[in-house]
Amino acid sequence: MPARMDQATDPQLLAGLLLARRGQAYFSRKLNELRNDELDAPSLVAGWTRRHVVAHVGLNARALTRLTEWAATGVETPMYASPEERDQEIAFAATLPARALRNLCAHAAVHLDVEWRDLPEEAWHASVRTALGRVVPASETVWMRTREVWVHAVDLDNGGSFGDFPAELVDALLADVVGGWRRRLGPAGLPPLVLEPTDRDVTYPLAPDGTASAGTVTLRGTAAALTRWATGRGAAGVLAADGGAVPPPPRWL
Repeated sequence: MPARMDQATDPQLLAGLLLARRGQAYFSRKLNELRNDELDAPSLVAGWTRRHVVAHVGLNARALTRLTEWAATGVETPMYASPEERDQEIAFAATLPARALRNLCAHAAVHLDVEWRDLPEEAWHASVRTALGRVVPASETVWMRTREVWVHAVDLDNGGSFGDFPAELVDALLADVVGGWRRRLGPAGLPPLVLEPTDRDVTYPLAPDGTASAGTVTLRGTAAALTRWATGRGAAGVLAADGGAVPPPPRWL
């Protein structure tokens, strides 16, 4: 039987799918390195054990599968019925026996990948609605999943590192976080910060006019270190240019 290939042909979308699949493989590898009893240990997400992270990643795949099916059929299938239901599902799944929890996560990832593979070219442009209420093309599900699997692989606290991420992913994540701050906080709510990756020829000033003013704090570090800080995973490797303390980042998602 011949192999079934992605129906999508857009090079940018195919590159995004590859990055998401690489992220899934990275997450699966970090998860498979953990013994079952180690799943009970805390993760890097406040208040969550590793079990909660695994449950969330699996249930996120199911939720994005619903959006992909929405795009394919035109029948509205939201990611979650409500934020409360989402939280309840994660809390319940985290209590599953380790083998069942691992199977949930793995099977949900495969199901999502199959739905992506079989989604017709034109359906990738269909509008769907995220859990945050944003109306986006179905192609956005690929980036949404990419963020989940790569970042939560680090949250398993099993040696995963932003330094392992492909350079294009680090750059996209940092731009995504900064863009999210600007949309959500608006000019008046942005902290007086400038992010200066030491290994990139780009800066990220958060002032509305793109300039630094009195009181602005410049944070320096590798792009990976700044992305780790910006996503709320710690300030290791990040220094304030004035020698002061590194402030906490605004909320990302």
